[in-house]
Amino acid sequence: MALSVRKFLPHVLIIIGFIALSLAYFSPVLSGKQIFQSDIMQYIGMSKQQTDFRAATGEETYWTNSAFGGMPTYQLGALYPHNYIKKLDSVLRFLPRPADYLFLYFIGFYILLLTLKVDFRLAALGALAFGFSTYLIIILGVGHNSKAHAIAYMPLVLSGILLVFQKKYIFGFLLTTVAMALELSANHYQMTYYLMLLVLVLGAVYLYDAYKKKLVPHFFKSVGIMVVAVILAIGLNATNIMATQEYVKESTRGKSELTINPDGSTKAISNGLDRDYITEYSYGFLETFNLFIPRLLGGGNGEDVGRNSEMYKFYTSIGASPIEALREVKRTPTYWGNQPIVEAPAYVGAVVLFLFVFALFMVKGRLKWWLVGGVVMSLLLSYGKNLGFLTDFFIQYVPMYNKFRAVTSIQVILELCIPILAVFGLVRLFNDLEKRDHKLKALKLAAGISAGIAILFILFKGSFDFVGANDGYYRQAYGEYGQSFVDALKADRKAMFTYDTLRTLILVLLSSGGILLFLRKKLSENGLIIVFAALILIDLVGVDRRYVNSENFVPSLQVNKPYQANAADLEIMKDDGHFRVFDVTSSAARASYFHNSLSGYHAAKLGRYNELFDFHIAKNNMNVLNMLNTKYIIADDEKGNIFPYENVEANGNAWFISELEKVNSANEEMIALDSLDTKIKAVTTQEIPSSKFSTDASSTISIVEYKPNYLKYQSNNDFDGFAVFSEIYYADGWNAYIDGELQPHFRVDYVLRGLPIPKGQHTIEFKFEPQVVKTGSTIALASSILFGFLILGGIVILVRRPEPQDSRD
Repeated sequence: MALSVRKFLPHVLIIIGFIALSLAYFSPVLSGKQIFQSDIMQYIGMSKQQTDFRAATGEETYWTNSAFGGMPTYQLGALYPHNYIKKLDSVLRFLPRPADYLFLYFIGFYILLLTLKVDFRLAALGALAFGFSTYLIIILGVGHNSKAHAIAYMPLVLSGILLVFQKKYIFGFLLTTVAMALELSANHYQMTYYLMLLVLVLGAVYLYDAYKKKLVPHFFKSVGIMVVAVILAIGLNATNIMATQEYVKESTRGKSELTINPDGSTKAISNGLDRDYITEYSYGFLETFNLFIPRLLGGGNGEDVGRNSEMYKFYTSIGASPIEALREVKRTPTYWGNQPIVEAPAYVGAVVLFLFVFALFMVKGRLKWWLVGGVVMSLLLSYGKNLGFLTDFFIQYVPMYNKFRAVTSIQVILELCIPILAVFGLVRLFNDLEKRDHKLKALKLAAGISAGIAILFILFKGSFDFVGANDGYYRQAYGEYGQSFVDALKADRKAMFTYDTLRTLILVLLSSGGILLFLRKKLSENGLIIVFAALILIDLVGVDRRYVNSENFVPSLQVNKPYQANAADLEIMKDDGHFRVFDVTSSAARASYFHNSLSGYHAAKLGRYNELFDFHIAKNNMNVLNMLNTKYIIADDEKGNIFPYENVEANGNAWFISELEKVNSANEEMIALDSLDTKIKAVTTQEIPSSKFSTDASSTISIVEYKPNYLKYQSNNDFDGFAVFSEIYYADGWNAYIDGELQPHFRVDYVLRGLPIPKGQHTIEFKFEPQVVKTGSTIALASSILFGFLILGGIVILVRRPEPQDSRD
């Protein structure tokens, strides 16, 4: 018993250390503060209606009317029945946000290195290198929580896969299933897709290795086990995955029926995102060295250059007070790379990259090659349009690659692979089987390459112009002071370049010195591990805190209620009717927080609505605004005062039309809306069984009950009629009932619902009843029960017969 306690005590202490570090870095959470994340602010605005509905009724609505005229909540934090893997995830994320994600970074990477049979001390060191990688901290600062969530579970998925390859089939299967289920529950399929690409690289290397060693049957047995694990993981997340797959076809990620653009030009046909949109954020070749020197290209778009900067001198020289100058220099646009916006450099760390280069000369075998392969693949694909032939090949021929934008995000793979190999450089350093001369040679090469790169940048910094893409704009915007502004900006960029390059050089020399002292037996293993732990923390945390620190935290009320109603909002909220609001004074999700809005903030909006917005709403086509029941438009006057304009011409919640025109294409339907009087006429491309209907002045239809997922109307018409409803058409879930009987309804006016209604008085109901949720929940429940039995069976087998293992990396 005592032996067992001593065996697990180091791991327990390290886990406690991870908890302490996570809370220490985000220490304001201990006083009840929350991190202010811009994307989460938008998410709260988008999801408020469903959150309020859940709190008021205890039920879940899978539709919201508060954004983009109406859309499913599948990508807005919808909760599904029998999603037990999500409950497990909640248990694992027990720390306050965002410390919970940092802890997941640490623990997942630690488990991965233990799986690779790394000593727990070096595994903990590697966890620090991974968890504090600047990009992983930055995404927590801006609110890319689902991305961070998915990245955090990547190492755990790799752990399960590697266990299977090590012939620990049962334990590997169980861990792969759980880890992959957690990965999928994070609901960031772009990150999961990139993980899949890395696994393919790993698989190719392991297949080649198995072929050389005549172990191909073992390889395919392992693959078969992993395929079953992934299928079961998908089953555990069935509702979320099925709902997403159903929705994506109707979203901006799906195929459009339009063949024209809003300006009338021909639209490129694609079943995914536009190439320019995919590659808008493409890594520059010179930016590669940002991984090694943080502010080589100026850091981010808004750096605090401080009191000793040339920018501070510029502001004070044109009359700004010291306080005003300090305020201005906090968001100095120092970034001079080619990307539109960069919050911070994707810095992996000078110390970590030095160890990575050292490991290239120390580590051999399949581990090295799948990690190097992952790094090279990740880096090349992150170049996007700057390496067009490769990117175009992937867009055209690699399945699903064109569904994701911001190709620079794939660098998460190299941020995962580099620390693993870096740690193995130390593993081989501590291995007595390696000759001292070989280790010394590897050290010289690594130090020469790493330090040499830094020295070259210092020597040749005069060859860089330090000119940013927007400098021309700044030159014009500041008028007579424009050139002085740009000159000061360039001087600060050059100073950053020099400072951080020297910083990297010093860190490389210190790292090299530590290894040299170890080789000369002046420093023990534990001593060298402590030295590298200190260097990594000083290096990475020092850069991280430039961008995410205590200043990012605010009182919890400011996070939970990020928007304050203005005078226009308050005036509109006095109206207890059901209508939409078009806020032209602000973008994103602010209006969604208070009203049923025409705008919102989401990466995957309904495709048809997005097209309608580009063609007509953005151009203030009043006929289209009327058909969407836009009763209020929030605008501002000449003095900048915000006011609500009441649109008395709005069509209302529903109305009978006198004419329904059948057109032949989506193009014709969209163009027709340019001048269509939507009050009396509608257009459609769908086949409607009967077009014989009439209406008169006495025909009425009005809403009598309103919920996000349920709408009830009363109609009265002397003739068989056709009603148009100012609600977004979505076939996969919305059902129409007349007097309790299910009836087919149709898409009209490109995005709205239309319904033939027989003469007389009737009750019409629209219920959002997505079958995908019912089917997915059943599959999730069955998968959970099956997995429970498999866990019990696996435990019994492991107790009776321990598994063999593959001792190779």
